[in-house]
Amino acid sequence: MSEIQMNSKTVKFGGSSLADANQFRKVKAIITSDPERRYVIPSAPGKRFSDDIKITDLLYTCQRLAANGEDFSEPLEKIRSRYLEIAKDLQLSFDPTDELDRIAFRLKEGATKDFAASRGEYLNGMLLADYLGFPFVDAAEVVCFNESGVLQMPETMMAMRERLKDMPYAVIPGFYGAGPNGEIITFSRGGSDITGSLVARAVRAQIYENWTDVSGVLVADPRIVKDAAVINTITYEELRELSYMGATVLHEDAIFPVRAAGIPINIRNTNEPEAPGTLIVSGDSADSDALTGYTITGIAGKKGFCAINIQKAMMNAELGFCRKVLSVLEEMGISFEHMPSGIDTMTIILAEEYIKGREKTILSKIRKAVNPDLCEIEHGISLLAVVGRGMRRTRGTAARIFAALAHARINVKMIDQGSSELNIIIGLLDGDFEEAVRRIYDMFVNSAQLSTEPAV
Repeated sequence: MSEIQMNSKTVKFGGSSLADANQFRKVKAIITSDPERRYVIPSAPGKRFSDDIKITDLLYTCQRLAANGEDFSEPLEKIRSRYLEIAKDLQLSFDPTDELDRIAFRLKEGATKDFAASRGEYLNGMLLADYLGFPFVDAAEVVCFNESGVLQMPETMMAMRERLKDMPYAVIPGFYGAGPNGEIITFSRGGSDITGSLVARAVRAQIYENWTDVSGVLVADPRIVKDAAVINTITYEELRELSYMGATVLHEDAIFPVRAAGIPINIRNTNEPEAPGTLIVSGDSADSDALTGYTITGIAGKKGFCAINIQKAMMNAELGFCRKVLSVLEEMGISFEHMPSGIDTMTIILAEEYIKGREKTILSKIRKAVNPDLCEIEHGISLLAVVGRGMRRTRGTAARIFAALAHARINVKMIDQGSSELNIIIGLLDGDFEEAVRRIYDMFVNSAQLSTEPAV
């Protein structure tokens, strides 16, 4: 690997960052302001305004209509006009017309959903490469999947390093790669984050900058907490916990490639490039758990869960009781989130979507397996996670959390904390979810800010 590449930054830009020509200009200004920003991963054009439609969604619509033998000219024309407008406004030498015609032909011939969806990033990558004057590298040539659609990390690293070793600059579109026979395969939605992470690892970048439309990871959902504070520094482990519980700034699978290589991630805002954003670092980094400024790092959660409540006298003395219950769920292909228990009780928290329409069958099978005194399903449960490495070294954190909820008269249905003390999971009713987030935020963030303000 050349010295040039080792002193590089990999930069990924999300759909909102590349939604129109004006956003392209912002992106170019960011890249040219730092000569170390050498490897660029673009997403497909996102929404330009609230009622707009993302290019990826339009492509999915085209593929669905084509697969049903229906006319898809209307959504295709919207796609065509978006790309032609960007190319014309930026006065690019690249004309996307031929590529758009090829995409239309492939759709008529029965192109897969993955192929259709990937064309948004593919075309945007070609536009951006022309605008920057960088070489374009098709992700299908360097991101490798197996026949089952599973990413092949060693093959991908080898292909990327071989292709990029003599390229000090390149644009590599995100979100997709190819299988053994060259068929296009995509990651899940938001997968351009993963591509950026793979490129950063392949070129041994000093940092992976992920540019989006927010100035970093927020302590809480801004739809619930107005003007939520930005997290200055967060560890990979903390972000994984928050991402799993609904924080969606970064695709959760984007962490693994760079984490293994010790490459930090910086979440930045394309529309506020001067803002430092959030730095995501290894848990081994010095003082990384002290840089957030608060005892907790973040609050996140999700609705849409239910609880299977089981009671049986002397349950604790019955060998294999839990195994028998969980075997019922395994047999039905259902995974669970948490399983708090007592001497004669156990509760299984799982997503509503897994049991919808199968409630009676599940209860019947559990009753047959363990003959409980009581077995019922409680709906309308939310899970809320309070995450932070700072909780390890601060006494009374749990007491403050539950005091905040008690003062708001919020009843806690479940408490779960692992031995790592990285997070506390709380189960509560859906109707209490938003208020619980606000109360915990007030307790740990607003109160901390007030305590540090100078006296007047």
